[in-house]
Amino acid sequence: MQKGQIRVQTENIFPIIKKFLYSDHEIFLRELVSNAVDASQKLKTLSSIGEAKGELGELRIDVVLDAKEKTLSIIDRGVGMTGEEVDKYINQVAFSGAEEFMQKYKDANIIGHFGLGFYSSFMVSDKVEIYTKSHKEGSGVYWSCDGSPEFELYDVDYNQRGTKIVLHINEESKEFLEAGRIRSILERFCKFLPIAIYFSEEGEKKEGEEKPVNNTDPIWVKKPSELQKEDYEKFYKELYPFNETPLFWIHLNVDYPFNLTGVLYFPKIKQSYEIQKDKIQLYCNQVFVTDEVKDIVPEFLMLLQGVIDSPDIPLNVSRSYLQGDPNVKKINAHITKKVADKLDEIFRTERNSLEEKWESLGLFVKYGMMTDDKFLEKANKFLVMEDTDGKFHTLEEYKMATEALQKNKDGKQVILYTTHPVQQDAYIQACKSKGYTVVKMETLVDAAFINTMEMKWENVSFVRVDADIVDNLIDKQDAQDTVLSKDDETRLKDLFVLQIDNLHVTTEIKGLSPGSAPVIATRPEFMRRMKDMGAVGGGMTAFYAQMPDEVTLTVNGNHPIYQSLLQEKNADLQQKQVRNLADLALLSQGLLKGNELTNFINRSVELLQGEMKVNA
Repeated sequence: MQKGQIRVQTENIFPIIKKFLYSDHEIFLRELVSNAVDASQKLKTLSSIGEAKGELGELRIDVVLDAKEKTLSIIDRGVGMTGEEVDKYINQVAFSGAEEFMQKYKDANIIGHFGLGFYSSFMVSDKVEIYTKSHKEGSGVYWSCDGSPEFELYDVDYNQRGTKIVLHINEESKEFLEAGRIRSILERFCKFLPIAIYFSEEGEKKEGEEKPVNNTDPIWVKKPSELQKEDYEKFYKELYPFNETPLFWIHLNVDYPFNLTGVLYFPKIKQSYEIQKDKIQLYCNQVFVTDEVKDIVPEFLMLLQGVIDSPDIPLNVSRSYLQGDPNVKKINAHITKKVADKLDEIFRTERNSLEEKWESLGLFVKYGMMTDDKFLEKANKFLVMEDTDGKFHTLEEYKMATEALQKNKDGKQVILYTTHPVQQDAYIQACKSKGYTVVKMETLVDAAFINTMEMKWENVSFVRVDADIVDNLIDKQDAQDTVLSKDDETRLKDLFVLQIDNLHVTTEIKGLSPGSAPVIATRPEFMRRMKDMGAVGGGMTAFYAQMPDEVTLTVNGNHPIYQSLLQEKNADLQQKQVRNLADLALLSQGLLKGNELTNFINRSVELLQGEMKVNA
C-alpha cells in the first residue's frame, strides 16, 4: 500500500479547483465522460496496431447513479491504468495522459487532457475513488482522495479492464443526485460522443433493450457523398425538434490548412421576433464545447443553425472560451466563402428557389453585405430586390430596367422603395403611374442596409415613395403652375397654416394633375431616416427620435375640390374642411395620433351630419 501527498506546485490545489477551475460545475461530468471516451479510443488505436492483445469486447461507458449512497460512477472498458500510471497521471497533475499519448500515436483521435479534467470531479465531491485495471498484464489498482493533498493507492481485485470512477457527491452539489439532472447534462454535452454512453440508476429495473443517450455516428463525421437530403433533414430535427424544415444546408469538410467539419443550416425566418442567435453548437472531436461561436462564425451568420467541429480551435481548460489564434480567422473566412458560394450556386442554378426563400435569406445576405466586404463583392451578384408587383431584380437588372426614368440630375440611379406597401399604397400607385419601379424594403435590417449601400454602391440613391410628391421624387423641379389665381393661391396657403401636436408642418401649393389627391403629406428622406435610426439605435442619433416629425403638405391647387372650398362663406366650416383634408394626408403617413386622431374622427362625423342635413 502506498500513501503520500499529491505533487502539485501549490500546497493545496483543491480549493482552487472547486472555485475557479470551471465556471459551471456541471462540466465535471463532461470531462469524466470525455476521459472515458479517450480511454476507449486509445484501446481501439492500440489494438489496431497490435499493441493491445485480446478481444476488445463491447466498448461502452456506463454512468450509474446511486442516490441512496450519494454516489455517481463513470465506468469505461478502455485501456485502464497500472499503479505507476495512476501515480503519474493522477498524482502528478502537471503531466497529461492524453498529451503524452498524442506524442506517441499522432494519428489517434484524442479529446482532452486527463489531469485537470479528472480533478474537476472534486468540485462536486467529498471523496473520489478510482478502480482501474490496465489492458496490460497486472492486478487492479485502487486510488482514493478526500479532497485534501493526501491520497491512498494500492492493489485490489478489480477484474474488469478499464476504469471506474466513483464520486461521493457533497451536500452543496446534491442536485447531481437527481436522475433528470444527470441525463440532461449527458444529452447536452455528450450527445454525439463516438462511444455509446448508457445511463442508469442503481436498483432500477431494466425493461427491454437499453438505449444509449448519445448518437455515436452524427452526419458531420461522414462524407457528403454518403448522405441524402433525408439524412440532413433528420439530423436537423434531432438538433431542433420543434423547428420547421430548413431552407438548405452547407456541409463543411476541410482537412487543410485546418481541420473543420460540420453542417450549417439556413432556418426559415418569417418574422423579426423569431430571430434567435446562439443556435450553432461548437464541438471538439464530438465533445460539446459551447453555443457561443461569435469569434468563429461571422456575425452576420449567427442566425444560422447547426454544428461545427474542429480540434484546431484553441480552448482553455474549460473548453468554453476561445483564445486568439490564426486558425480562428481562417475558419471564419472559410465559412463566409462557403456560404457565399452556396448562395451563388443556388442563384445560378435554381433562381426561382432562391426567390421563394428570399423572405428568410434576405436577412442573412443584407446583414453580410453590410459587415463583410468580401461577402459584399460576391453578394452583389445574387442579392435580389422584390418589387411591389412581386418581380425580383438584381441590382444590375434594376438599373437596366429603370435607367431611362429613374436617374436624377446628378446621374445617380434612384431606387424607389416602400417600407409598408399597404400603408404607402397611394404613393406606390402614383409612382407606378409614372412608370417607376418600387421595391420592398420592409425587413428588420433594411434601414441600416439602405444607409450602408448608398456608401458602398457607386452612383446609387435610395428614396422612399413618400419622401416627396411623385413629380419630385427623382429630381426636384420648380413649382408647377396651378389653375388658381395668385389671390386664390395665397388664400389657400393661408388656410393651410396649421398647428398640429408634435409635427413641424411646411405647406406648399403645387399644380398637380386634377386626378391626384387634394393634399399629399411627405416626410423628408434624411430627417425620416435619422428619426428611424434614433428610435432603434440610440447613441448619437437618439436625440433625433425626440424631435418633432417634419412633414410637408403639398396642396394640389388643380384639384376640383378647391373650387367649391374657396367659395365657402362659412369660415368655421371652411377651416374644418381644410383641416380634414390635411388630416387625411397625415393619416396616410401614420402621423395622426392621440388627441389629433380623435378630433379628426369627431370632426368627420360632424361634417357628415351637416352634409346630410343639407341634402335632406
